[in-house]
Parts: sequence; structure tokens; C-alpha cells
Amino acid sequence: MSENSQSLSCVMIPVSDRQLLLPNVSIAEVVDYASTDAGTRTPDWLVGFLDWRGLNLPVISYDAANGNKLTIPGENRGRIIVLNTIGQDRQRAPFMALVTQGIPSQARLTEDQIRQLEGEAGPADIMQVEVDGEPAWIPNLEYLESLAADAHH
Repeated sequence: MSENSQSLSCVMIPVSDRQLLLPNVSIAEVVDYASTDAGTRTPDWLVGFLDWRGLNLPVISYDAANGNKLTIPGENRGRIIVLNTIGQDRQRAPFMALVTQGIPSQARLTEDQIRQLEGEAGPADIMQVEVDGEPAWIPNLEYLESLAADAHH
């Protein structure tokens, strides 16, 4: 391994059937799970809304956005991760929120730790990778952001 190999601070985020891998810089804050009810006639992936720093953020279920069923975390297990958006709507919606099924953990990644795996990707996945022997999915943030932008009132 070379001395100058770049390492990236990442976070592994547990959702119901997989772990997501995101760079630290994309995460604005991790808060305890609490959200207002989404109400009726809302998309399946919308868990509810989070009142965060005076903003009303749509809380997205990655599982449901990815074509699986919506899973609400059990008590004291879930967190809500507030993400910085990167897409074209970021002026209008600079943040979005994702619900987790557990407590996110830190990971440091170097390129040689990441191996692409063959996995059946859903609409919210970019690709499956292996990080230190653990499978993880890199999420398609732009897709999730397009959902969040639609949900903003």
C-alpha cells in the first residue's frame, strides 16, 4: 500500500436490508428519530417531516424509495440523518433527511479497500461495494433529492 493513498472519512448507515456508504462531508447532522406524521395521500417513501433548524425537511425511507417496503425503526434504534444536497435543487432544498435502522458508524476508506460487487441495484442505489469485507451500497443521492424536492410543501 502506498504512503500517499487517499483515505476518505465515511459513514456506514444501516437501513433495513443493507448498509449505505456516504462520505462524512455529505452529512449535516445525525438526530434522534422523531418525525411528524406524513399524513395521507403522500408517497410511500415519505416517513414524515423533521423540524430541523427552522426547516421542515421531508424524511425519506431509503428502503421504500428503493422499491422495498417502508420500515419505521423500532424505538430507540433509528436515527435521522440530515444530508447536504448536491443536486440542482440545492438552492431551494439544501438539505434532506433519511431514516436509519440503527446507529451510523464511522469508516475510513482507501481506494484499495473498495471493491465493486455485482448486486441488483434499485432506483436509489448506484452500486454495491465491499468495504473491509462488508457489503455496502453507495446511494444515488440525486435520485433521493429529486424525491425530496417533490415533497417540499
